[in-house]
Amino acid sequence: MSENILPQQFQTQSWLKKLTLFDWFFAIVLLVGSVYAYTQYAAYMDEYEVGILFGSALSLIGLGWGWKPSRLLFFAVTALSLFAISIYNPAMQALAETGLTGQAAIDVLNYDKEQSKFFLKFLISSQSATMWMSALFFMATIAYFIELLGRSDFAGKVATAMVWSAVTMGLVGLMVRWYESYLLGADIGRIPVSNLYEVFILFAVITAMIYLYYEVRYETRAMGGFVLLIISASVIFLLWYHFEKGAAEIKPLVPALQSYWMKIHVPANFVGYGGFALASMVGVAFLIKERALRHNPGSLMATRLPATDILDDVMYKSIALGFAFFTIATVLGAMWAAEAWGGYWSWDPKETWALIVWLNYAAWLHMRFTKGWRGSPMAWWAVIGLFITTFAFLGVNMFLAGLHSYGEL
Repeated sequence: MSENILPQQFQTQSWLKKLTLFDWFFAIVLLVGSVYAYTQYAAYMDEYEVGILFGSALSLIGLGWGWKPSRLLFFAVTALSLFAISIYNPAMQALAETGLTGQAAIDVLNYDKEQSKFFLKFLISSQSATMWMSALFFMATIAYFIELLGRSDFAGKVATAMVWSAVTMGLVGLMVRWYESYLLGADIGRIPVSNLYEVFILFAVITAMIYLYYEVRYETRAMGGFVLLIISASVIFLLWYHFEKGAAEIKPLVPALQSYWMKIHVPANFVGYGGFALASMVGVAFLIKERALRHNPGSLMATRLPATDILDDVMYKSIALGFAFFTIATVLGAMWAAEAWGGYWSWDPKETWALIVWLNYAAWLHMRFTKGWRGSPMAWWAVIGLFITTFAFLGVNMFLAGLHSYGEL
């Protein structure tokens, strides 16, 4: 043939031509919203925060274009958050006339039998939304295992819907908490990623979102129960921290955290943690699948869990994603440290263990790329990596003192 004609499945199209009207509408809404936020709050932002605002908008546009379901998630979170704010505004003003302001007024709207607002009390205040997120994650975990063990496709669809709903409520909880912090005072208001309570919500949401992407990408729900186990474990800690320590109370930030670096360092860190956590639970599924194939090829786990190649690929991609963001977060943290404490690195326990986590996953990726390691050794490594990461994330705060001691339990 004189012409090199590619088969239809290999023909590519400009990514711009693939965008739909809804894609462009989504982008315009985000950009208009960012411009509006800038015009309203420019006086409160420095040049770094302006960069974060528009950088976040562009990142969300890219996410929406690359992963279509996230667009509806964004609109749902925005609508529910604005609805909550619309309830808070007149109600807070009315209570202010009676002498109630700040946290006392928020508590009245959420809990007082006479004056509480139904939607705030039961659905979309920050604490109510967080409780809904927690319950939905627990129920989704059960539903995923019913789908896996009972071969129920309906249960799997319900589980997926629950995870999407949990992610929505978790994000709404964070957005409304952000607004509630400003109701307490402009000097108290801040993005809700500054303490263990808030970042555990963030961790659960990010890990679930990464999982949902892979669920669609590989067209399987069989990994869901395993991934939701680690999310449910984090939610159990969150609930204990909430009820036992009163961690949901919004408090002023310590000076070290009053920085624009926090707005990008912490979210990047938790994309990393989410990727590592997901990889570890997929590693558990891999080990169960491999053992089942070896000892009883006709068993439920051997037939229902995804192929080992798929599990291995998800494990690798999750660690690669986590490593990329954890690297960015570590660099940002070093720059933050230089500004706050006068040095990029001080061998603080948190920094030291962050380096250990980074080296662990760097070695994991190195062995896969250069030695071609796959299968059980890498799955075991991913599982062990979870314990290393957990200690770096939580154990250091509990047992070791240092410059990061403001994050202790």
